[in-house]
Amino acid sequence: MTLLALSDSPVTAKDVKIKVGIIQRFGDEATDELKIASTDGDNLTLKFFNPDGSPVSLTTKEITVTPTKEASSKPVLEEKLVLSDRATFETAEDNAQQWKARGIQVEVTQPGRWQVWAKRDTYKTPLLRRLLLQNLQKNGYNTPYLETSLKGDRTKFAFTVNGQRYVRTLLEISTQKNLTKVTDGKDNKKAELYGGTLKLQTNAYGNFTLVNDVGIETYLRGVVPHEIGPQAPQNAVEAQAIIARTYALRNVRRFTADNYQMCASTHCQVYKGLGEVDPESDLAIATTKGTILAYNNELVDALYYSTSGGVTALFTDIWNGAERPYLKASIDAPKTIWNISANPLDDEANFRRFISLTEGFNETGRSVFRWRREATFADLNKDLKEYLTRSKHPLADFTAIEWLKVTMRSTSGRILNLQVKTDLGIVELQKTEVRSAFSAARSTLFYLDPIYESDNKTLKGYLFVGGGFGHGVGLSQFGSYNLANLGWSAAKILEFYYPQAKIKTLDSSIVYWRDPNQ
Repeated sequence: MTLLALSDSPVTAKDVKIKVGIIQRFGDEATDELKIASTDGDNLTLKFFNPDGSPVSLTTKEITVTPTKEASSKPVLEEKLVLSDRATFETAEDNAQQWKARGIQVEVTQPGRWQVWAKRDTYKTPLLRRLLLQNLQKNGYNTPYLETSLKGDRTKFAFTVNGQRYVRTLLEISTQKNLTKVTDGKDNKKAELYGGTLKLQTNAYGNFTLVNDVGIETYLRGVVPHEIGPQAPQNAVEAQAIIARTYALRNVRRFTADNYQMCASTHCQVYKGLGEVDPESDLAIATTKGTILAYNNELVDALYYSTSGGVTALFTDIWNGAERPYLKASIDAPKTIWNISANPLDDEANFRRFISLTEGFNETGRSVFRWRREATFADLNKDLKEYLTRSKHPLADFTAIEWLKVTMRSTSGRILNLQVKTDLGIVELQKTEVRSAFSAARSTLFYLDPIYESDNKTLKGYLFVGGGFGHGVGLSQFGSYNLANLGWSAAKILEFYYPQAKIKTLDSSIVYWRDPNQ
């Protein structure tokens, strides 16, 4: 069984640090630039190594870092065996577990979309990678492929201190005040302020990641106000603080392949450092300090989103993997207005009737609670072609879509399978792939109505009619607004969205993540 837990000795929340990739792909473009500076009355301490391995420590006020190329004496082979492409970490991780069950060592990566690679440390040579690929193909696995390139140079980064230029691949940055200003780019962008320390380090994709090593409570000050929004009532902010803390610690395994733990974007949680902290959020973080949400002493999969559309979803409505007992499909309303057991939303007639309802829900009146979006075939063709190209789908060279059809829904109404008929054949889109493929889909909670030309015979596109924004699993942020305004405590709000889970104090008994397949 795989467990991620705290150390054996009890700790308080202030002891827990996480590594956040705040700039994930520095050096991907030759014009990239980073300005890193201390705050007033402080200095940067830079630590790195000379080519002979001897350590260097320098002090300065500010540095500008730029990528540079260093010629190799001979071309370097860069190659990986990609076992699968996936839209989300959750589904990629589940797929990784399936490969591991077949005896293949793997790692989850994010070069663009999430991918599962044959583990580079295990399959080190071109021969081993090709033998594995041949064996997989012989056993009927047609999706794995080799991604190979020969590079005549290597990307490094350069900075200058006291007139001397240094070219390196690793740099640690700290300050006495534990505050550092970072400006990404040359366009006079506003500097972001970060607590903790920084490290510019290599990643799995041939460039660099700027990693912020920061205490979890300080990290939350840069997350909570940006996730929950400025108008949230205090009890909703407290619920968000507990969930954001739980989510971060539960997900510290996301970027293991790149030697950090979380990103700073919507692929994880939005994190903007300490430049725009908020008093109400700070109060909620302090009030809930060290508290997390757990189920059977394991951190819950603390998923959340903007708007449910009136009904929350099961984990497996959106992603592949084991069901989470505390994530339920339930009506997102303070009072009973629909019986989902008697009228499940996998029935198309029930679903359309449900989407026509607008009153009595936690999110009633929100702009994305109900929506209607038209998409012509020109729009749909463009979206699908881009998606299939990104995911290296065999039908990516199609010319035209002929029709769309929802073929399976979950009891929460989410689309589980959408068929797309193209001139080359049928593309099956499953679960959250539907959102990835079509920009008209703000969630997977929608139905399709055909749109005809003026002759009422020629199909020209579809009307997407649905509700919600996001995946719909776990806590609805706008839903929590309403419950807090009704007087519900943070604990009661979390009990509503994560039934059976318990608020606990973070200590050494709490398991961060337990592999559900072991």
